[in-house]
Amino acid sequence: MALKLMGVPIHDVDFAATVTWIDRWIAEGGAHTIATVNTEFLMGARKDSTFRAALQRAALCVPDSVGVLWAAKYKGHPLRERVAGSDLVPQLAQVAAQRGWRIFLLGAAPGVAEKAAAILTVRNPGLQVAGCYAGSPSPDEAAEIVARIRASAADIIFVAYGAPKQDLWLDKYLSQTGAAVGIGIGGAFDFIAGVSQRAPVWIQRLGLEWLHRLITQPWRWRRQLALPHFVALVLLGRDDIG
Repeated sequence: MALKLMGVPIHDVDFAATVTWIDRWIAEGGAHTIATVNTEFLMGARKDSTFRAALQRAALCVPDSVGVLWAAKYKGHPLRERVAGSDLVPQLAQVAAQRGWRIFLLGAAPGVAEKAAAILTVRNPGLQVAGCYAGSPSPDEAAEIVARIRASAADIIFVAYGAPKQDLWLDKYLSQTGAAVGIGIGGAFDFIAGVSQRAPVWIQRLGLEWLHRLITQPWRWRRQLALPHFVALVLLGRDDIG
């Protein structure tokens, strides 16, 4: 049974377990969404019932922040490890190259997904990139995007529209694409393509990636307020919704 924070299930998985689920879903077919849940997700879901419902319907909600790991431990349900969306793309690309999975890169600014795909292909010989497309999460573009992905015969879709747009898009349209797995991955394409710089590994290991983002992207300060607010709600026992 998954831990719930702000009404959102958080599954106790590591990267290996996530791959096991993906392998099973690709073999079985159907449509399965993976949400990479961090504290901003949870605070957004707390206020937005539509976003919360989409996360509740996801096949897997992986813990993608030190705040989520801390809250789980505080509540007596420690989780195995952080499964970050920014790590999932390069890691799954490696596995996809080995197993013959076809991936589709959707979102980010025009040209970024293509650049990320080229880099991933060089790093992982044999990787099958079914397609790349920036598009947008607008309902007006949904039919065209769905048709592109269906024609590509992709197994996995990585969607970089940011939360909650990427997760709402997958919740509504993944089943129409023919892909077995859809994962919202935020700014992962930007990191791979070199458009944005991720925090050094040692900062990631210290759990201070949020601080690095605040220093390098000070305009994000309002979003960073979600973390102390989240911590306060957990300490006060006000993190259970629904």
